[in-house]
Amino acid sequence: MARSVAYLTQFLGLLSLVSLASAQVAEIEKASNASLLWGPYRPNLYFGVRPRIPKSLMGGLLWTRVEDYQSVQNNFRHTCEQHELDGYGWDEYDVRTGGRQTIQDPVNRIDITTEFIKFPGGQHGGSWGVRIKGTPREDASPDLKTTVIWYNTLEGLGSLEVEGADEEEPGMEGDVVLKGHTPDLGDFEVKVTEGQGDHPRTGHPSYDEKPLDRTLVHTAQIPDEALWQVKPLLFAHMKGQIDQLVAKYPEDNPPPPVQVYTIQHLPGKGNIHLFQKAFEGAFEFDVLFSSGSAPAKITSEDLTTQIGSVTSGFSERFTSIFKPQAPFFKERYEEFSKSLFSNLIGGIGYFYGDSRVDRSYDPAYEENDEGFWEEAAEARSRNQAHFEGPSELYTSIPSRPFFPRGFLWDEGFHLLPVIDWDVDLTLDIIKSWFKLMDEDGWIGREQILGAEARSKVPQEFQVQYPHYANPPTLFMVITAFLDKLDAQGKAKDSSSQKVLAEKSYYMQLANREAALEYLRTLYPLLKRHYFWFRQTQAGDIKSYDREAFSTKEGYRWRGRTPEHILTSGLDDYPRPQPPHPGELHVDLISWVGMMTRQIKRIANYLGEEDDSAEFAKYEEAIIRNIDDLHWSDELKMYCDATIDDYEENKLVCHKGYISLFPFLTGLIDKDSKRLGAVLDLIADPEELWTDYGIRSLSKSDEFYHTAEDYWRGPIWMNMNYLAVSQLLNIAQQKGPQQAKAKKLYINLRKNLVKTVYESWKETGFAWEQYNPETGKGQRTQHFTGWTSLVVKIMSMPDLDDDRVKDEL
Repeated sequence: MARSVAYLTQFLGLLSLVSLASAQVAEIEKASNASLLWGPYRPNLYFGVRPRIPKSLMGGLLWTRVEDYQSVQNNFRHTCEQHELDGYGWDEYDVRTGGRQTIQDPVNRIDITTEFIKFPGGQHGGSWGVRIKGTPREDASPDLKTTVIWYNTLEGLGSLEVEGADEEEPGMEGDVVLKGHTPDLGDFEVKVTEGQGDHPRTGHPSYDEKPLDRTLVHTAQIPDEALWQVKPLLFAHMKGQIDQLVAKYPEDNPPPPVQVYTIQHLPGKGNIHLFQKAFEGAFEFDVLFSSGSAPAKITSEDLTTQIGSVTSGFSERFTSIFKPQAPFFKERYEEFSKSLFSNLIGGIGYFYGDSRVDRSYDPAYEENDEGFWEEAAEARSRNQAHFEGPSELYTSIPSRPFFPRGFLWDEGFHLLPVIDWDVDLTLDIIKSWFKLMDEDGWIGREQILGAEARSKVPQEFQVQYPHYANPPTLFMVITAFLDKLDAQGKAKDSSSQKVLAEKSYYMQLANREAALEYLRTLYPLLKRHYFWFRQTQAGDIKSYDREAFSTKEGYRWRGRTPEHILTSGLDDYPRPQPPHPGELHVDLISWVGMMTRQIKRIANYLGEEDDSAEFAKYEEAIIRNIDDLHWSDELKMYCDATIDDYEENKLVCHKGYISLFPFLTGLIDKDSKRLGAVLDLIADPEELWTDYGIRSLSKSDEFYHTAEDYWRGPIWMNMNYLAVSQLLNIAQQKGPQQAKAKKLYINLRKNLVKTVYESWKETGFAWEQYNPETGKGQRTQHFTGWTSLVVKIMSMPDLDDDRVKDEL
């Protein structure tokens, strides 16, 4: 009886701890959500703001030069586009406080600065303000004329009305105020201030109808599904206004362009409001959102004060976390590092909408028949995709102009720098991704949510298939979180824990029980995804008389075509030809091995002993099978495997990233007898080594720089980051390859940073990939996704003993 009472007491105590931890997590998430509610979460726009609420208030900015009739329509800026500007992006930015963005627009001969600042307080996520400045460029005419449009739209339930609207007046003087209410935001107001700057005075009779020293406001009510198409709506409206205005005046006295390209002044109540200002020369005005539940309405003076505070606070914090280490002390390395990181987290967006999914080809992941890719293509051509959702996703993106949406395997790389800056933000993004999982454990590899997101994607790439996987890089980030938990647990300085607890960035790191509760909640989803991965991407070992430690641990990417394996992330990297259902892919088994090791560690953390033991068996079998199935004794490298014409196993070897995968994913330890050959392959300039980074494919390969040349030679920062991280790991442990790894680490780290830095200095952008012959950035411009990993590389330790001696 006494023992039963003791057990019951112990159980109730444990239950109480779990309940307490759940409450703590809920409180932490509430506080974190409040500081993360608002942001420039429309990264596809040069500047657009919205809350993390599915249907709500949104805002955005458009501008153009209006000195001639011909160029206005082509040069109206709104959505981010490649090769349109000299440069744009966040100079300094923190998701919780705000920052400054600079936009260099040579065609419109003006530079635009947006300074976005948050103000905490109240029950609805606080308030915010943005200061919009225009500075004429050196080649601008003294009377440069610019028209600027700020807009607000409101989807869903709620109201939005211009205060003191009078459509009889030819514009509004002073500040213009929108009054609004939604169920999620409560009462609020948006104030567009009068601002500073000269206004054009044309002297034309049309000026009396639309005086340009006032703000023109146009209100309309349109269907919710069309609200994102502000620019075409604006053009359609302006065309009607232009036709009316031009018809009033003779051909020899037409209204000047700045007068012609104006909106109708029609303020009122509706779900879209356009505010137009015309300026001559430099200008500045504010947009101030004040929540009705905040202690007070924010003012331009508040914004000025807070801009200075946020800027200095960012710089101090950045230096403490990411300060570049030797040899990156001189020139503009710190400015460069701030810019890349700020653009990485400044590219975080909130997306909501339906997506196209084809579940008709249910058994497709088997793909057991020869010619399976032709059957898959035929199935795709039948276009049996359906809309699913709507869903929501909070995520960073690879590139604002070209890839403004969520990519599953990119996101794991994105979050590796982010977790150093803001643990709670990172955990929130991970949770957002895993909420997308279906009941089988599938997460779509590309999240194209809603019509606005689909407008940037060719139709043939929009559909997602539930048997397609993607590298499980989010597991790397959860492991990084465990590393931080371990380090925090070892810290004996209670004051440091107190500081952590006070910072909204680290609340779940400072509270161990809350951290464990987060992991407990996530763990079932991780398991479901893990076992879905193993099942759907399983390869065939038994049918082809392959000799291996395990008959189960072999893997094959689904979604294969003769030219591509898009699902692998290494789209056009050379693979066995023709495709065969007996293929086994060395990169995929490496990803599964990494994922297995990491989920085992999570199971250990949570005391899931049976699971941990099961994962340990899988891990051993995978590591053994990587050598048994993929190592070529003849070529001293890892290779994909296929089945030849005689139904026998055959290795297909293309030296490059694929050959390095067991090393890149940390599955080769410091004492491995294969390690020396892997390092030799990396170090060989006739194969993979360049002065700019490691090539994706050996220059000795027959497919080097052929066809699309996407992953057939160019240098990619995500793979190079994995390489430099593993080299650092080996270089810091005693072993037979320590000296070789150290030398490679020192030189590769230096080369990678210099490559991205020099291209940034020259072009103003980070790029998707880099040319292995010249080091120049190429392909997608403003690729501040995983290219931003160079920020972490710069802050890695300097192991160059000779340099240290020289400095001393």
